[in-house]
Amino acid sequence: MTADRSYDPARPHDPARPHDPARPYDIVLFGATGFTGGLTAEYLAEHAATGTRWALAGRNRAKLTAVRDRLAAIDPACADLPLLQADTADTASIDAIAGSARVVITTVGPYVQHGEPLVAACARAGTDYVDLTGEPTFVDRMYVKYHQEAVRSGARIVHACGFDSIPHDLGAYFTVKQLPEGVPLHVEGFLRIRADASGGTLHSFIGIFGDPAGMRRAERERRALEERPAGRRVRIARGPAPKARVGDGWTLPLPTIDPQIVARSAAALDRYGPDFSYGHYLAVKHLATAGALAAGSGAVFALAALPPTRSLLLRLRAPGEGPSPERRARNWFSVKFVGEGGGRRVVTEVAGGDPGYGETAKMLAESALCLAHDDLPATSGQVTTATAMGDALIDRLVKAGITFRVLDSR
Repeated sequence: MTADRSYDPARPHDPARPHDPARPYDIVLFGATGFTGGLTAEYLAEHAATGTRWALAGRNRAKLTAVRDRLAAIDPACADLPLLQADTADTASIDAIAGSARVVITTVGPYVQHGEPLVAACARAGTDYVDLTGEPTFVDRMYVKYHQEAVRSGARIVHACGFDSIPHDLGAYFTVKQLPEGVPLHVEGFLRIRADASGGTLHSFIGIFGDPAGMRRAERERRALEERPAGRRVRIARGPAPKARVGDGWTLPLPTIDPQIVARSAAALDRYGPDFSYGHYLAVKHLATAGALAAGSGAVFALAALPPTRSLLLRLRAPGEGPSPERRARNWFSVKFVGEGGGRRVVTEVAGGDPGYGETAKMLAESALCLAHDDLPATSGQVTTATAMGDALIDRLVKAGITFRVLDSR
């Protein structure tokens, strides 16, 4: 296959995780026939290192064959990609996927509806797992049910490996590394974005807003079990949004999963200091835009909470549908971070192209390749991208065209 790195499949990717000859695949992509799954498959076809053993998985063999044929036009070697039939309702088929791979990628959402069987199978089998969920309820429930089992088996369960939440998690990590060690640190992230939504993203988004009580309950259950960092404090800053902290414009609090992911990285890594806080915001140029976004978000929240109007929202776009290549080419994102501590202030930026699809497929695929091939810290259980992969994944993403840079330091 076309490769940007060489890979020896006999070489272990982690001293604690030697190559297992009983597992025929380094990576299995589950959901390859979906919109984002297809983009992820194309990225792997173009960029997976020579020697990477990977396979496509999904419910419909005919659709899998069509995806493989499309990939063969990118790289003729893909004509021989194995095809694995599996369904989340068929436990045996999901167990077979987990038992055959070192890393499983899944793009099959909404995850709160379809994701649990694969998390459970990977936790049992000691198989590394990555997804692109932005659903807090799902992530918290998976922690409660399977974190300890994954710790015992050695599996690394890494959620939110797409635009939710890699730019924010690794961007905060990158910013912290520019600041002094051993002192209280405060970081704020400011997102600017142009993007479109696919059917799968829409259904996941509506699912998040549609069950606020369930989300709060899952969060409480997780907090009852989760260990706090000894002798350290980690907080999400929930106060008023700062105005014009990075350039001109206005900001709004951004109620996504990203702050929780950043906080979990901070709790796991001493490098974030004895007292770390993080604020997460959407940045817009005009006050009218901020007002319209706030009103629109409130309307969606209200409509998603009622079954009749939730059904209407879900009909706007079906899963598997997404924006055209021309529209995706116009999309972009930028997250600027302001970090302060120990008398220092630093401004950094993580930026890239189409956040929802092109860059998400890139981030998801590179996360799986990083787990499969790179020497990484010894971790297990439900972990974040910063905790599990950190510098190695940043290095991969920079080489893949996503920028991490320091804009100002004083």
